[in-house]
Amino acid sequence: MESPTLTAKPTSYWGPLAIIGALFFVFGFVTWVNSVLIAFFKEAFQLSTLGSNLVAFAFFISYTIMAIPSSWVLRKTGFKNGMSVGLFVMAVGTLIFVPAAKSASYELFLVGLFLIGIGLTVLQTASNPYVTILGPRESAAQRISFMGVANKLAGILSQFVLGGLLLTGANTLSQSESLERVVTPYLILTGILLLLAVLIRFSSLPEVSEEQDESTTSGSASVRSSIFQFPNLVLGVAALFAYVGAEVITGDTIINYGKAIGFSNDDAKLITTYTLYGMLAGYILGILFIPKLISQQVALKWSAILGIVLSIAALLTSGFASILCVALLGFANAAIWPAIWPLALNRLGSFTKLGSALLIMGISGGALLPLLHGYLTDTVSPQLAYALLLPCYLFILYYAISGHKKMAW
Repeated sequence: MESPTLTAKPTSYWGPLAIIGALFFVFGFVTWVNSVLIAFFKEAFQLSTLGSNLVAFAFFISYTIMAIPSSWVLRKTGFKNGMSVGLFVMAVGTLIFVPAAKSASYELFLVGLFLIGIGLTVLQTASNPYVTILGPRESAAQRISFMGVANKLAGILSQFVLGGLLLTGANTLSQSESLERVVTPYLILTGILLLLAVLIRFSSLPEVSEEQDESTTSGSASVRSSIFQFPNLVLGVAALFAYVGAEVITGDTIINYGKAIGFSNDDAKLITTYTLYGMLAGYILGILFIPKLISQQVALKWSAILGIVLSIAALLTSGFASILCVALLGFANAAIWPAIWPLALNRLGSFTKLGSALLIMGISGGALLPLLHGYLTDTVSPQLAYALLLPCYLFILYYAISGHKKMAW
């Protein structure tokens, strides 16, 4: 596989990480607003839970479709220009929300969400390994946790801004009046994305490649001819699939869960912020304690255990207590993404970029598992549907204990 043009690793990586942090802020805003959109479209278009969860499906399935092509894009453009391209595609997706609102077309909204996801796939394929490589591997989870703080702060902001704008009093408006509320914020978001695309394109962000990371160029990678000869990566993709599915279920469905057990629109609109505050607290603890007091794999193990405990508690309690258990899963989830990436990419050498693309494909768990959750919600019960979380966290626990250690089949 041909490498992009290389430059020396910068002596200080905090400047580049600040730029990437701004991108993660964007990721957080456009990703976590999906929880609002799911509840908003469910009411505006009178959808079933399964139908409204197509928001998550359209957004996250793009990761599966675009993950490998995004690796090719980055080989041609390099990290920096690839990020700019991703932002531009996202801007096209957000702009589509305007004609979708004018024509009251749920299908067109889904097209816009799909394009936003396409752009994010390119951005994430570049930015996640970038954060991993731009410093010592043993502190990679700490750096990704900094990115997570930016991501979750943006997610919280999205709930207050678009949650308040779209859901407040929505049940008193006609469909056209409700959908008109989408136009202005998404025009503003389009402008911000285009501005960021230009700024990134002409920024001084250095080009960094996997071959610059000494810890990934061990002899074990050089004797392997296929990406699938790395069990730690293959199992890491499965763990990421389970994790993203669990994260999207806990974050994006909790508003509808609250409404299903009796909360009003105005009371339920900010429930997702509880999840995000939990994740934010988890990321801050990760920054403080990883790897100084606890390794990233140990953090992953205890996060999975906490996820199992809270999932069981959500099934056994009722009312607000059950909602709180689902929300606290945000805290359990916080250390999982930052820990899986460096463990899965360990020793991949020249396969790192393709490995990153496969990990990005794992994000499709956020497309498929919420659909299954929606089906269970409609056919079984809104509460028992959360039993789907248990096998997710059990597999993550397996990966934390032994799966990540496998270097050969």
